[in-house]
Amino acid sequence: MSPNTNVQPIEKEKIKFLTFPKEDVLNKRKDQIDRILELQRALSLGNLERHKVKIVFVDNKGFKKVETTIWGITDKEVILKQATIIPLERIISIS
Repeated sequence: MSPNTNVQPIEKEKIKFLTFPKEDVLNKRKDQIDRILELQRALSLGNLERHKVKIVFVDNKGFKKVETTIWGITDKEVILKQATIIPLERIISIS
């Protein structure tokens, strides 16, 4: 992700109205593994300390950013509060 990329903040309640393409935004296997490790770390922080994280992801219109607590992770998606879901393959970074 280049520093000039326009990342639009979004409220987690609006994520369910977005459309997500199927392909992975990360091409390298190492980046995909790192993404899983970061998500697992963020899940632990959220469950233990109610710690919020910033998730940068891509829908069919561009880059989005949400600050939230991760409640769960499956093989294919990240679960946020109120059963809000972001497809795993559309997440670029977690911080």
